[in-house]
Amino acid sequence: MKTKILVYVLPALIVTTIHLVEAQQPKKVFRIGFLAAGTAGRAGPTSEALRQGLRQLGYIEGQNIIIEYMHAQSRFERLPDLAADLVRLKVDVIVTVGTPATIAVKQVTTTIPIVMVGTGDPVGNGLVASLARPGGNITGLSALTTELSGKRLELLKETFPKISRVAFFIWNPDNPANKSALKETEAAAKALGLKLQSFPYRNLGDLDEAFSTITKSNVDALTLTRGRYVSQRIIDLAAKSRLPAMYPVTEDADRGGLMAYGISDVDLHRRAATYVDKILRGAKPADLPVEQPMKFEFVVNLKTAKQLGLTIPPNVLARADKIIK
Repeated sequence: MKTKILVYVLPALIVTTIHLVEAQQPKKVFRIGFLAAGTAGRAGPTSEALRQGLRQLGYIEGQNIIIEYMHAQSRFERLPDLAADLVRLKVDVIVTVGTPATIAVKQVTTTIPIVMVGTGDPVGNGLVASLARPGGNITGLSALTTELSGKRLELLKETFPKISRVAFFIWNPDNPANKSALKETEAAAKALGLKLQSFPYRNLGDLDEAFSTITKSNVDALTLTRGRYVSQRIIDLAAKSRLPAMYPVTEDADRGGLMAYGISDVDLHRRAATYVDKILRGAKPADLPVEQPMKFEFVVNLKTAKQLGLTIPPNVLARADKIIK
């Protein structure tokens, strides 16, 4: 009888002991760095999208992950120091928003994995060897900034056929991706018979000065490079100047911009979580292909058009993926 009891009891004791030991062992808490050029307030919706994507994959902030947020407050000269701070914190992976932030981190570490979000032309900028096989410690999502600039100008001309002079706002002109976007837009303007007037700016003061200039320059419309940290200011100034504008991020139309053609920043950040997950599970950035956007949306805000006294032609509305009324 005693032998039979031992046969049944011992396995149960062993299983219980194993579970107790496992419960006592602390779970790994990963530390994730987050570096953006803008402000924490402007990054709110996108950083929340990243957290949402991570939650869907089982990562809960404060439980099994800690996110170290660094924002340059639109002062690009701060990016190198902030990047160095993240390296000193010994994070497991760094998520970088935009080309300048990615370049800043690349210059301070070749070992910590980097997941870039919304970086324009990562091959041309020397961030990765190729999209299919990045090499090094960087992978993530490209924004196709350059390739879409000409398309935005075409849509602007189709919507307002009578325009002849267009202002092109270039956020952080030192950004290699924005230099390429300028060349692309200049070529498109020439093909469309438009005169393009470029306005580089680095801060809100430059932006206000640029708008003061265009109101005296007979500018008919405007378009701009990606720069979501300042896009709301441009939306407000364009409305005040009653200028039709084409924006590069779909959320810009949701925030009151007249039209937008491009990708969703929120969606990019949500998808970035899958890269973070793969890296935390042991994948190497060098082996993870850089993702290029496959879905582009054309959004028209009819509410803004009405406020500006503008009419959007039916043929343009028919091409829109989303119409805000």
